[in-house]
Amino acid sequence: MSRNLIDTVIIPAWPAPARVRAIQTTRLGGMGIAPYGTLNLGMHVGDDAQVVANNRLLLDLLLPSAPVWLKQVHGTVVADADGAVGIPVADASIARRSGAVCGVMTADCLPVLLCDVEGRVVAAVHAGWRGLSAGVIEAAVVKMGVAPDQLMAWLGPAISQSGFEVGDEVRAEFVAADPMAAAAFIAGKSGKYLADIYALARQRLNALGITKIYGGDRCTYSEPERFFSYRRDGVTGRQGSFIWLE
Repeated sequence: MSRNLIDTVIIPAWPAPARVRAIQTTRLGGMGIAPYGTLNLGMHVGDDAQVVANNRLLLDLLLPSAPVWLKQVHGTVVADADGAVGIPVADASIARRSGAVCGVMTADCLPVLLCDVEGRVVAAVHAGWRGLSAGVIEAAVVKMGVAPDQLMAWLGPAISQSGFEVGDEVRAEFVAADPMAAAAFIAGKSGKYLADIYALARQRLNALGITKIYGGDRCTYSEPERFFSYRRDGVTGRQGSFIWLE
């Protein structure tokens, strides 16, 4: 292990209830070589499977149980981590049982962690632009079964606006759903736009009635020493965002 893993993870800074625990991994603290060094958690990106398995075992030392890993497809399906079997095809999961760990993997897409103010339910959401536009956050909130004004959100590391170039069709999709989304796009080159995925997520959360929103201040694209970024590197690993109830 290149360094003590606990020293390399990010602990979300948000006023979650005491029994809500969460960590955000970086690319530091595990094992592996370029372009996957050193804490790649993704089995699907071409890295050596045994190295990834070893990294996941290191991660397990920080968690109460192995997380429910998902096969993420940029959709809106929400898995139940309390009783999940195998690897669900889903882009979010929720848990109400103590010790059940929800998690998502990202490398530019936005990870969103959710909990209620009473500490009864948690969720992890993989919100790339496709899932965000399709309503993956909304689907997770519905499945949590808690009034939105009783929820809070933490936005993990994702690509910032300066590095997130998209086509006009992406902008049009968001604006068609909410004209206010236009403010999250600035004109780029050759008819492209630069999208603020953090702003788009905040708009979706606010529209649901969730106003307690934290994080959203790290850029995977511009911090190569700390985060994996698919847009920057193409072939790369995945970091993870995890949340559970003690």
